[in-house]
Amino acid sequence: MQRVTIAQVSERAGVSTATVSRVLSGRGPVSAAVERRVRQAAEELGYQVNTIARALRNSRTDTVGMVVPSISNPFFTSLVESVEHVLEREGKELFLSDARSDPAIEARRLASLAARNVDGIIVSPSHGTESGPAVQKTADRLPLVQLDRFVGGTNTDWVGVDDVAAMRLVMDHLHEGGARSAAFVGSLLTNSSTEQRFAGFRRRAEELGMSVDPDQVLLGDYSVDWGEAAAARIVDTGHLPDAIVCADDLIALGVTRACRAHGVSVPGQVQVTGYDNIEFSRLGEPALTTVDQPRDRIAEEAVRLLAAASRAGSAGRGPSAHIALVPTLVVRDSTRAGATPRP
Repeated sequence: MQRVTIAQVSERAGVSTATVSRVLSGRGPVSAAVERRVRQAAEELGYQVNTIARALRNSRTDTVGMVVPSISNPFFTSLVESVEHVLEREGKELFLSDARSDPAIEARRLASLAARNVDGIIVSPSHGTESGPAVQKTADRLPLVQLDRFVGGTNTDWVGVDDVAAMRLVMDHLHEGGARSAAFVGSLLTNSSTEQRFAGFRRRAEELGMSVDPDQVLLGDYSVDWGEAAAARIVDTGHLPDAIVCADDLIALGVTRACRAHGVSVPGQVQVTGYDNIEFSRLGEPALTTVDQPRDRIAEEAVRLLAAASRAGSAGRGPSAHIALVPTLVVRDSTRAGATPRP
């Protein structure tokens, strides 16, 4: 079957080939009526843009790669969705890769995307140090933006949320609700998210005079199973803290589930907070108080930074941008506000 040409589309639509080209490339002024005619003609004829030829003409592929630590984590799923929507508005396609929380796999995914001549890459590094060499090597070849998580010592742009400020919101809210002691449940301190959240938790607890038992700082992974196991361990000590602060919503959902199984009332006996405001957080029993990350704004900033880096090129790049967006606290039923301290 022969490929449909622009000339055939122009003949069907009754316009010039130049007009067809402007419509299909999204560049150049055309009226809404003409655009509808051209797109209808292209659809009727089954016209498909020759992406290889266009890439050779424009020296770009209009594709962006993205690598996330785990696509099974609902936060990253929704973040990918936000990035894809922003790129779609700009006429670009997204190539997604899952690092499976493994820096070696992540390095292969980054190299593979770069070899496919994507115009740039957005990455949330899986490891705070081991991801560094591959991230920097890729950034030396093409525009790269880190989002949410970051690797220190790399010369790239980053956009995410101020995790320390988020923990201040969480701890102030718990303190207002009567909490004078707190436990922390997170992943191992191998990524910037947990590192920053734990640092913010510890700093604000000290400032507020809230006690933290070192044996109730429990680090595992971002999963419901780990949340359940950690909460069971805390309950088994017989010394419940006033609050359990979790590094993400999956952990918090596991914590509240374990509390129910052990007959511990949330928030009556212990307050529980999450982080990320994933869709499931409002469906928990009780619904989770959590930190909301502005995913759409993070995505918009990441794509904007990537476009700016592409325009500047390697010779024109200035200092790397570091954009920390302001988080918000979503208060639900797993915490209480304005209560007297628990005896």
